[in-house]
Amino acid sequence: MANQTDVSLAENEAIATRLREELARRRISRQALADMARISLSTLEKALSGSRPFSLATVVRIEDVLGTRLRDQEEPASAAPQLAPAEMGSYSRPAVRWIEGTYLTLRPAFSQPGAVFAYGTEIRWDEQRGHLGFAEIARVDDVFTQKGFVSMPNLSGHTYLITSEEGQYRMIMLGRATRERRMYGLLSTLQVGSGSQLLPVSCPIALIPADEFGNLSYGLLQSGDADFATYRDALDRAVADEFCRWHA
Repeated sequence: MANQTDVSLAENEAIATRLREELARRRISRQALADMARISLSTLEKALSGSRPFSLATVVRIEDVLGTRLRDQEEPASAAPQLAPAEMGSYSRPAVRWIEGTYLTLRPAFSQPGAVFAYGTEIRWDEQRGHLGFAEIARVDDVFTQKGFVSMPNLSGHTYLITSEEGQYRMIMLGRATRERRMYGLLSTLQVGSGSQLLPVSCPIALIPADEFGNLSYGLLQSGDADFATYRDALDRAVADEFCRWHA
């Protein structure tokens, strides 16, 4: 029997429909979503089938992981903020619609010299907060999955994807997008070192619209793997075309 913390049957059906669409569009398995949201696969399956409604807590967890709202808005869309905070660049939603979407994300693999690490990044407008947010998807090392906010100041013309978690920061700095909406730049983050040590590292990174490809390959790609040459060439453009530079 449903309790007061469950969503209504009508709302559950609408949420389930939207969630199935998100899973299909982002190519995320139900098991992967359950793991990221820290819920059981059984709970997710029952809610999607309608045999037991989603609890409000479960819906909130899934929305937080996906970076999108599955429930109907309680306020008119016109009441939502349409201008990002000044510290993020004061951009308006119409001005940044072009960047919203799913991107294949490529960077050098830290564990294997010459290899490429591939995963996905979703960039979407956060209706409640009134600015762009991002969330990584389909990472084989999902414990390190990042999400955060997007800063787009006019002054530099660059785009910043920033994770801020309990005082720890991780940042991607991207140059102006190409005509194909590809973005290249630098990632600054922490790499797991010996023992529990974390080491500051930087490397080139590329975000390429996922719809440029048919089937996407995620994970660690090495020479000889399908898509490795294509991904390696795309990543190498970050430095070769001077979207970023190394200085010793």
